[in-house]
Amino acid sequence: MCINEAQVPPYDLPPLLLTAEGRRITTPEEWFNIRRPQIMGLFGNLIYGTVPEPASPLRRTFTVDQTDRHFLQDTATRKVVRVGFANDRGQAEMQLVVITPNGRDTPAPILMLNTFDSTHGDAFDAAPDRPGRLRNGIPLGDILRRGWGFAAVYQQDLVGHNEVTFSKGIHPLFYRPGQSFPKAHEWGVIAAVAWGSSRALDYLATDADCDARRVALMGHSKMGKATLWAAAQDQRFALAIAAQSGCGGAALWRRKTGETLAKMATRFPYWLCRNAGKYVNNEDDLPVDQHMLLACIAPRPVYLAGGQEDRWADPLGQYETAWQAGEVYRLLGKSALTDRRPPPLDQAIIDSAVGFHNRPGGHSVQDDDWNHFLDFATHHLGR
Repeated sequence: MCINEAQVPPYDLPPLLLTAEGRRITTPEEWFNIRRPQIMGLFGNLIYGTVPEPASPLRRTFTVDQTDRHFLQDTATRKVVRVGFANDRGQAEMQLVVITPNGRDTPAPILMLNTFDSTHGDAFDAAPDRPGRLRNGIPLGDILRRGWGFAAVYQQDLVGHNEVTFSKGIHPLFYRPGQSFPKAHEWGVIAAVAWGSSRALDYLATDADCDARRVALMGHSKMGKATLWAAAQDQRFALAIAAQSGCGGAALWRRKTGETLAKMATRFPYWLCRNAGKYVNNEDDLPVDQHMLLACIAPRPVYLAGGQEDRWADPLGQYETAWQAGEVYRLLGKSALTDRRPPPLDQAIIDSAVGFHNRPGGHSVQDDDWNHFLDFATHHLGR
C-alpha cells in the first residue's frame, strides 16, 4: 500500500544555505568552512551523538586470521580480519570479511556493506547450491564480474542491535572515571556502527588488494541510517548507498510518516543519542532534518532506494530528501535531481550525483536493487 500524501502534515524545512546567524552561504568555501560544520555539530549533539575522546589512548590492531586465494572457484581472495581495540578501560573487537577479485593488475574498488548478518558464521561463505552467491544471498559473482571487491562489517560486534546498558562492546573504552552510560549528547547505537565502518576503512587502507580511495559504503534499513551518518562524518568514503533507511536515515523527520521519532524512541530508545528524545512529537523544532545530512555528504555521490509498499521507510519522503539536498550539490558543481516528482517505479536515476530508485515490493534488498547499486557505483567510481 502506498502512502497517502494527503495525510502528510504541512512542514517547513530548515534552510541548507543559511547559517545559524542568518548569513547566506554562496560559495563552496563558505559551505565547508561555516555551514557544514554547524550542521554536523547539530547532528552530532542532537541526533546521533558525538564520539568522546577515549578514557585513555586507544590501541588498534589488524590481524588477518584466514586467507583463501581460491574462493568462489578461484575467482576471488577471501580474508577474515580481526580489528582489535584496547586501552586501560578494556578491549573490544570487530571481525571483517573482505573478498577481492583475482587477476586484477590494480587494487579493486570496494563495496563495503554494513550488515545484519554475522561475519562469525557461514553467512559470507559461498552458497553450495546457488552459484555465484554467498549463503546469505548476496550476488557476489556479479560484484566480482563488475571489477569490484566486497567487505562486510557486522553491526553487533561493537554494540548490541538494541543496546540499553552500553556495559559491553566499544562504549566502556570511552567512559571517563565514574561514567557507566553515554551522556545525553554522546553516541548511541547507530553512531557506534558508523564508527565501526570507519575503522573497517582504516584496515582497507592497509590492504594492497583494496583501493581505499574508492570505497562505496552501503546499508539497508538501520544499516542505511548508519551508512549515511558514517559517510557524512568520514569523507574518505567515496560514495554512499542507503536502501530503505527511513527516519534517522534518508526520510524527513518533519513528514511524521511511517517510522517517526516517537516510534523510534519507543522501540529502539538508544539508536540515537538521548538528546534526540527531547524532540519526540516536536520534530518541527529540530534545527536540522535529513536533507541536511545528505548535503553533508556532498560532493560525493549518494544513492537512495525505496520500496513502494515499505510505508515504514517512507520512500517518497526519501525522494524529497534527495531533491532538497541538491541545492548543496549544485553549489559544489555537481549534478542533482532535476525533477521534483519521483521517477516511475523501477526507473533508476544513475547519472546524477544524487541517485534514486523506487520499486514495487516491501522492506528488502532484491537482485534489481543490487544491479542499480552497482550501476551507480561503477558510473561514478569506475571499476
